Formats: sequence, structure tokens, C-alpha cells
Amino acid sequence: MGLEHATTIVEALAALPRGEARGYTFRGVDGSERYYCFEAVEREARQRAARYANAGLNPGDRVALVVADPAEFVLSFLGAVIGGFVPVPIYPRASFKARNAYVDTVGHIARAAGARALLTMEATLAVLEPVTAAPDGPEKVLVLERFLEGEAPTFEPPEIAPDDPCFLQFTSGSTSMPKGVVVTHRNLVQNARDFLGPHGLDRRPEDVGLSWLPLYHDMGLIGFMLGTLVCDIPTYFVPTEAFARRPGMWLELISEKRATITFAPNFGYALATKRARDRDLAGLDLSCVRIAGCGAEPINPDVMRAFADRFRPAGFDPGALLPCYGMAEATLAITFTKHGGGFQTDRVDASQLRRRRATPAGPDADGTVELVSCGSPFPSTSLSIVDGQGRACGERQVGEVVVRGPGVTPGYFNNPEATEAAFRDGTLCTGDLGYVADGQLYICGRQKDLIIIRGANLHPQDIEWSVAEVPGVRRDNVVAFSSLIDGEEQLVIAAEGNSKDAPELRKSVATRVAERHSLKVAHVAVVRLGSLPKTSSGKVQRRRTRELFEDGQLEEHGE
Repeated sequence: MGLEHATTIVEALAALPRGEARGYTFRGVDGSERYYCFEAVEREARQRAARYANAGLNPGDRVALVVADPAEFVLSFLGAVIGGFVPVPIYPRASFKARNAYVDTVGHIARAAGARALLTMEATLAVLEPVTAAPDGPEKVLVLERFLEGEAPTFEPPEIAPDDPCFLQFTSGSTSMPKGVVVTHRNLVQNARDFLGPHGLDRRPEDVGLSWLPLYHDMGLIGFMLGTLVCDIPTYFVPTEAFARRPGMWLELISEKRATITFAPNFGYALATKRARDRDLAGLDLSCVRIAGCGAEPINPDVMRAFADRFRPAGFDPGALLPCYGMAEATLAITFTKHGGGFQTDRVDASQLRRRRATPAGPDADGTVELVSCGSPFPSTSLSIVDGQGRACGERQVGEVVVRGPGVTPGYFNNPEATEAAFRDGTLCTGDLGYVADGQLYICGRQKDLIIIRGANLHPQDIEWSVAEVPGVRRDNVVAFSSLIDGEEQLVIAAEGNSKDAPELRKSVATRVAERHSLKVAHVAVVRLGSLPKTSSGKVQRRRTRELFEDGQLEEHGE
């Protein structure tokens, strides 16, 4: 079977070219490299499938994977898929400062997935003991180092159908506890062909992918591991913690490996720009970058412009920037901008946006919001904007984004209530607010995060971006929300900063919000660094922050 006819990940893996020329390279934290050609990936994955079966697992059993090493994770994940077992990726913490919260999340995911087994490494086994020893914990605990001992037994993999579950992708939990999205083989193969096809990244034979994105979340897992299998793209994987320690490594490796496709969320581009020094640019050649995608969170146009300007001297083409929109419930990608054209924005009247109308405003007008286009849906996918009654919205009317297409997954595992709320007759109600203008989708924010004060709809990220510019506030560590104060909903800002700066920060933050948004802040909570609750993917948890504030548990610096 040719790769173009594969209908499952197992078929795609078997149809990839044989030989040493194309495959995956995994960089270690120490700078070492491990290379597996695609043929070796399949061979090793088949051996791991046999080991799972030998451990007593049956097809359909869920296997929780808490594996920090990227190469071991990929091979163990694919081994489970080949064997008909259902992998459940769970993020492995690089540090355990918030050990109890981490263990609680792992326990929740393992229980929600009904995981029969948990595969981890010796280094994390003791940390996970509360999960593995719990009465309702996984029946089998597999330690990778022991799991791989000895010769793999013989094993005949079961037949895998396109509509069989491939894996469970647990959502990041930014607005609720993580829920397990059931992603089928059909979902994955079609979505990969969409986002890597002519209407997406327009995959080319010479393309090379490079990613530091976590492999336990959809953009790294599907975009750079499963998608590249479906479409035969050699890929270089960099440990996420290596990027966090030294963001410049990302661009150095792109230059060295001549990578053509890379992706990052908004904060990744911001961090790389902030840390770059003039001397760092001297040896860079980023002219090879054809696609520099951005997704996974609201896209800040100032961050995109700053990145393009900073790295233009190193040969970076601003036209390579490619904003997109997607979510786990739709497998991964929903809309892409046209590659090669860079990013485009829409400047609208802020006061009208609060009334759910995206009215164009001039570049020099006061009280405006600039939003980044996320492009248009793939030909296989239909997208519309609806109001609170489910009626279609017109051009430039803000409403909920709803999607229908082959990427829309069957729903949440063993969670009929949540599935019924989000999936209706094959249509996904995303919970995201946006509008369409000239065929382009613009995302305003999450419906659950919407701040409503005196009838006005406020999108928290617009306020958070403004506050992040205040000197002394830690960027990407700001939360805007409303709380009932003196009998009415009022605006509250929580921002991380140093204790000595707290009195001045409170004044500066309130002034910035008043000047930029004509809003009064009822309370500015300046909290210690690293204390705002976040998801495993680094997104701030607005609802949890509000709960902590209202319970008096937000750790504010003294007045």
C-alpha cells in the first residue's frame, strides 16, 4: 500500500520509505543525538507492541504514558498504537515544585481514561506512587527500563480500523478539569493531509521539520510526530526543557539543520525575541525557514512583528509567519493562513467589540483592538459563527465558532455529558468567540473566559497583553477576570511581580488599563513569581485564579 492510500497510523508507518535516509532525530538535553530511520521506528515500535501484550494487556486497554525522554515516548506511543492499545499521553514534570497538584492531575487523567497500565521511568516512579498505589489506580505499572529488558516476544498485531481510537488527548484544563478527547485513526490521517497538503503547509519533498513542542500535547504530538509519519517528513526533536533554558538553541538548530517547518505558540516567539542578543544573530542563517507557524493560544500581533524584525538580519522571511487555529476536539488544525503571505491583522473599535460587533477602525484611532487573522478552513471543513441561540451570525458579528469536518473527533472518553455539550450531530461547538471578515477567521477569546461588566463583553487576553507591557510585570503571567465586589461584577487583575515593586505595580497596572481600555480596575493583585496557576501547556488558568482570589488564597504581596 502506498503512503497516499494509508487510512490508519499503522498503515502509514508501514508504508514509509525504507532505508536510512529519512526518519527522526532526537536531541538530548546534553546535546547528544539519536537517529531512527522510519524503518527502525516501525521495527522498534512493533517490539514494544509485543512487550505490552506480554505484560497482559488486551487490545483497547488504555496505557497512560508518563515518559520524559522524547525518543522513548515516541517509540512507546507507537508501540501501543500498533498493538491496538490506546496510549494516553501525560506530561512529565521537569521539576516537582508543585508535586501535589501534579500528582492530582496525573491521577485524574489515569482514572478518567480508565488506564489499565501506566508506563513511566525509574526517575519518576517514586513521584507517581500516590497514583500507582491508589485503590482506583492503574492495575499494571510498567517501568520502562525493566519493560525493555530481554528479547521481545513474538506477537501478531491485531487489525486496526480507521474509526478505531488511536489515542486519548487530554485537554489542557484551562477552563475545567482535563477531558480525554477520543482521536481516531481516520481523524489523524485526514487532518494531517489537510494541514500538510496544498491548502495547508503545502508539503514539499525537501521539507525538514524541527520542534521543541511537548510531545504529550496535540501540536507537538500530531503536528510533528504523527502528521510527519502520514506525510513522510524527516523531523528533528528538541527537548522542551532545553528550549526553556536557552530559547536561542531553537533558532541555532534551525539554521544548522536547515529546517523548513517549525511551529510555536505565541510565548515561544516572544521568549526567543526577548533573549536574543546582537551577537547571537551573527552566525544564524534562517533563510531556510519556509513555515514558522503560530497557534495554540491567542496570537499577539506585536509579538509577531517583533520576532520578524529581530531576526530579519539573520535571513528570516516575515512571509514565513503562519498563524493558525485549532483545538484537540478537532484533532489539531481547523484553519490556516495562506503560506508565504505572512500574517495579516484587523483593527477594530474596542467599544463595538464589547457589543459583539467587529467594526473596522483606522490605524490612528483611539480605543482599538488589533486581531490576527487565523486564515480560512480547509476544503474538507465547514466553519460558521453562531449566536447564543445557534443562529448564524453575519459578517463581522462576534459569536461562537462551530466546526464540522473529518477532523472533528467522536467526543470525550466516557464523558457523555461533556460530549453532548460540545458535540452535536457531528458539529463541534468550540467555545471560542470569533468573527469572519473577508473569509478570514479572527478569534477574540474563550467564551468561558469572557468578562461581562455592566453589559460589556471584555476579552481577557487584550487586557492581559496591555498589562504585560508594564515594567516589572512578568510577561505571560497576567490574569484578568471579573469578581463580585460590593454587589457587582468588577475587573480584577492578578500579575506576578517582585515584592519590592508591588505598591508601584498596583498603580501602574490600573493606570495602563484605564488608558488603554477605559476601564476601572477594582483590585490589582501582585503575586509572587511562579504562583499563578497554569495548565500543563503553560496557559494561565483564569477560572482557578478567580477561585483562589475569592477564597482569599491568592498569595499577594503585602500592601
